[in-house]
Amino acid sequence: MIGIIGAGAFGGALAIALGQKQAVTLWGRGLVGRDIARLPGAVLPELVTVTDLAAVAQAQTVLLALPAQAMGRFLDDHAGLLAGKRLVACCKGVDLATGLGPTGVILAQVPDAQAAILTGPSFASDIAKGLPTALTLACGDAAVGVALQQELSTDSLRLYRITDVVGAEFGGAVKNVIAIASGVVMGAGLGESARAALMTRGFAEMQRLALHMGAQGDTLAGLSGFGDLVLTCTSAQSRNFRFGLAMGVGAAADPLMTVEGVATAQAVATLARTHGIEMPITAMVAALTRSEITLGDAIRALMSRPLKPE
Repeated sequence: MIGIIGAGAFGGALAIALGQKQAVTLWGRGLVGRDIARLPGAVLPELVTVTDLAAVAQAQTVLLALPAQAMGRFLDDHAGLLAGKRLVACCKGVDLATGLGPTGVILAQVPDAQAAILTGPSFASDIAKGLPTALTLACGDAAVGVALQQELSTDSLRLYRITDVVGAEFGGAVKNVIAIASGVVMGAGLGESARAALMTRGFAEMQRLALHMGAQGDTLAGLSGFGDLVLTCTSAQSRNFRFGLAMGVGAAADPLMTVEGVATAQAVATLARTHGIEMPITAMVAALTRSEITLGDAIRALMSRPLKPE
């Protein structure tokens, strides 16, 4: 049995996918009946039981499909229920309060947990429809990673296993920041060439920070780095891209939409300053989302940086 905490779009999609082959228990605030509000038309399979938090915590493997900035508070309140479990973070970001990635947040609150992260290029609607999707499962304990890979893979959801948790976490976090920037570029009418350049230089920023923090280069070239960057910087299905698009045209974004990249931009910019890592695109996104700089000034600042070798 798999437990899933969080019944938003991604948690609901995972419940639908995993519930095709095994028993799943699902809990989420405000979840009523078997319809997933963030996935219109999607209905949970019979093997999925909507239940209370205590029942979900009976599973040995629990997926935490919670926003990155909410997970620490949730675990602070419910750590006792989840002690000793295999806890899989299903979010992308860097915690604003601590500077930790999702597995770091898990281990800080539940030290005896076996922590892992599920990340990579995916839209919840695709997973819910059973469309072919490949993700990265990163777990520092190789044996636990093997078990989770077998447990969480389905006919349509293919998981690739790695032990480089740092690389998987920073790939997923930084790509959200670059996706906002890509949306800004397209919303402002700067063109496809500018977006391609921004994605490339954004990938360089991702590598710069992640490698400094101990990641492996191959991870960043894989699904949880380059693959996720390509998806979220080029599709309007990406909430981070849509947020940037609205910013680029001078419109207000949907206030009900969870945009992980906004807080992550602040957290990553702080990490970059602390470690002396040059991340100009990230710094500009952080400044734009705090309304500290205009879009025109941000473009001029990036384009007037000193010329240097690639």
